Amino acid sequence: MSIRRIAFFLAALVIAPMLRAQGPRASLSPEEAKHRADVEKQLEDAAVIDRKVMVRMRDGKLMAADVYRPKDASKKYPVIFVRTPYNFNYWDIQNGVPRDMTTELAAIQRGYAFVEMNERGHFFSEGNYDILGPPRTDGYDAIGWISSQPWSNGKVGLEGCSSTAEWQMGVAAMSPAGLAAINPQGFGAGVGRVKPYYEQGNWYRGGAVQMLFIAWLYGEQNETRPMFPPNTSQQDLIRESKSFDLAQHLPPVDWSQGLRHLPEQDIIKAVDGPHGVFADPEPVPTGGRMIQRTPNDPAWYKGGLFHDDMKINVPGLWFMSWYDVSVGPNLATYNFVRRTASAEIANQQWAVIAPTLHCSYRRASAETKVGERDMGDARLHGVDPSGPGHPLSGYDELTFAFFDRFLKGEASPALEKQPKVLYYTMGLNKWQSSDTWPPAGAKPMTLYLTSGGKANTVKGDGALSTAAPGSDAPDGFTYDPASPLPSYGGNVCCTGNAVAGGAMDQRKMEERPDILVFSSEPLKEGIEVSGPIEVTLYVSSDVKDTDVTVKLIDAAPNGPAYNLDETIQRLRYREGYDKPPVWLEKGKVYKVTLQPMNTSNYFAAGHQIRVEVSGSNFPRFDRNLNTGGNNYDETQGVVAHTAIHHSKEYPSSVTLTIVKK
Repeated sequence: MSIRRIAFFLAALVIAPMLRAQGPRASLSPEEAKHRADVEKQLEDAAVIDRKVMVRMRDGKLMAADVYRPKDASKKYPVIFVRTPYNFNYWDIQNGVPRDMTTELAAIQRGYAFVEMNERGHFFSEGNYDILGPPRTDGYDAIGWISSQPWSNGKVGLEGCSSTAEWQMGVAAMSPAGLAAINPQGFGAGVGRVKPYYEQGNWYRGGAVQMLFIAWLYGEQNETRPMFPPNTSQQDLIRESKSFDLAQHLPPVDWSQGLRHLPEQDIIKAVDGPHGVFADPEPVPTGGRMIQRTPNDPAWYKGGLFHDDMKINVPGLWFMSWYDVSVGPNLATYNFVRRTASAEIANQQWAVIAPTLHCSYRRASAETKVGERDMGDARLHGVDPSGPGHPLSGYDELTFAFFDRFLKGEASPALEKQPKVLYYTMGLNKWQSSDTWPPAGAKPMTLYLTSGGKANTVKGDGALSTAAPGSDAPDGFTYDPASPLPSYGGNVCCTGNAVAGGAMDQRKMEERPDILVFSSEPLKEGIEVSGPIEVTLYVSSDVKDTDVTVKLIDAAPNGPAYNLDETIQRLRYREGYDKPPVWLEKGKVYKVTLQPMNTSNYFAAGHQIRVEVSGSNFPRFDRNLNTGGNNYDETQGVVAHTAIHHSKEYPSSVTLTIVKK
C-alpha cells in the first residue's frame, strides 16, 4: 500500500479547531467509508493493536495512548511517537466507521511501532489542561515508558505539526533516555524566548498579542469536562470510545466580530466559551491567566516552552513555511540548535522551508496558490517505492529517511543528499539549497524611508532610497482603536473567519490614509531577498503608548502588490521585553527597532520593493488602546496621531538580506 497519505491524519488534527468553528463536518461518501474500513482491516492484519493504554506519569496521573506495533514478536522496533492535544480516537463517532488509520498503517509497513498519546487534560487523559501539555515531565516520562517496553528497540522519534510538534523542543532539552530524533513541523508556538524574539509561543510579536490563540483556545481549554471513572477497565474504555470520544462540540463563532469585544480578557467569556488558561487562574504549572501576562512574565518559563537557556542535543528535521504564524522564531531556533549542540549533533540538523500556510506543506500542488499568489509547483517530489513513477510526498520520503538513519541505524542515501537548508524562493518559484540560513554569501542592503511629508496611500510621495534624506519631512497617520486597520492576508493561522492568510494584493488597502507607503524605484534587474528583514523607525506620537506596524511588499508593475511578511512593535517595550515599560512623551522622537521579518522572495526586474507602515493590523494583532494601561482589561481607547521621521538625524530604514548568484 502507498504511504503517500501518511500526513493526512496529522493535518486533520491541525485544522480540527477551525473546522469546528465552521460548522459540522460533511458525512463520508460510501467510498470513503469503505476505504477506512479496508485500512482498519489491513492494520488489524499487520499490527498488534493496543488502544486506550493508560500510561502513568510521575504524579500518578494517567495519559491515554494507542499503541501499534508489527506482529513479528521476534524483533524489537523503533517507535514514532505523536503526542497531541487533538482527538485521535480511533472510531469516528459521527460517521460510525473507523477514522482514517493510514498514518498508523504506513508506520507499521515501514517497520516502526507507532504510539499516539493525548496531552494532559484532554480527552481520555487525566489532569488539568495547559498549552503544550506541561509539565514537561509528562513528555519525558512518556518517552521513558515507550523506550523501555519489551517490543521497543529503545529509540524514539517525535513527529507532528503545530501543537503536535510544539512540545518537542522543550522536552528534547531535558534529554530523556531513548529520544533519538525529532521532527518538529510548524512549531513556532513552542518557541518561547530565542533572541531576538520574545514571542513566548507565538503569543506576542513585538509585545502585541497575536490574537489567533484566543480563537484557538475557545476550542481547546476545558476547565470542566466529562471523564470516565478512574477505575474503568481498558476493555470498557475501548468499547465506550465508539460512543463517547469526549470531544467538545462548541457552537460556531463569528470571530470576525467576536475578536472585537472589549475588554480583551473577556472575549471567550462573551461568546459563552469554556473557562480555562486564557483568562482564568488554573491549577497548572503556569497558573493560567495568559492574557494578563507581560512578555517576560515568570509564568512563561514554567510551562512547556523552549527558551535559549536550554540546549537540544538530538538530531532534528525541521519543517517551516513562509506564511506560518512566525517563521522568524522557528529559523532562530534552528540556528540556535546548530550553534549550541555538540559538533556531531549540530551537523545532524536539516531544515525545509516551504511557501505555504501553517502546516500546509503537503497541500502544495502542481499549481500552488497561497492566498492569491501563484507559487508554481511547490511540491517536494519523491518516488513511491510501492509503484514505479508513482508520486510520493517528498516530506514523507524525507521523514522516513531521517527516522531510518537515527532510529534504525540504517544507511540513508536520501538524507545524505539532503542540503542542510532547503528553501523555496517565491517569485522564482523554485526550491534552492544552502548549508546555512541565511544562505552563504548573503549581504545586507539598506534602503531609507523618504518623502515630502505626504506618504499616505500608494498615491503619496513615499519612497525607498539608498541614502537617507537630508532634512526631516515626517509622515503622519491617525490610529483610532475604535476603527483599526483590518488585517488582509498575512502569516496567520487558526482565527476562523477573522483573517484569511497568505499573499493578498494589498493595493486596495494602500488606498487608506492611515497607511504610509514607501516604494523603491522599479528594479533595473531582479533581486533575491533570502533572510531577515530588519526595520528601524524613528517615531513620535501624542499618546502614552501606541503601536507601529510594518509589512514588506513585492509590488509588480501595475499590480498586484503581495505581502511577504509583517511585524509590529508595542512602543512601551521598545527598550526590551525584560525591562519595565517606557512611555512616550508627546512630540519626542524615539528610535524603534522592530523584530525581524523573514522571507525568500525574488523581486523581478520592474518590480518595486515596498514597505507599508501603520498603527494597527487587526485582528492579526490585538489593538493597542493607547492609554498606557493594561490594555487587556480596558474598554475605552484614545486616538493616536503618530509620525514617522526620516532624515540623516532620523534615518528610518529597512535592511534586506540580498543573495547574489
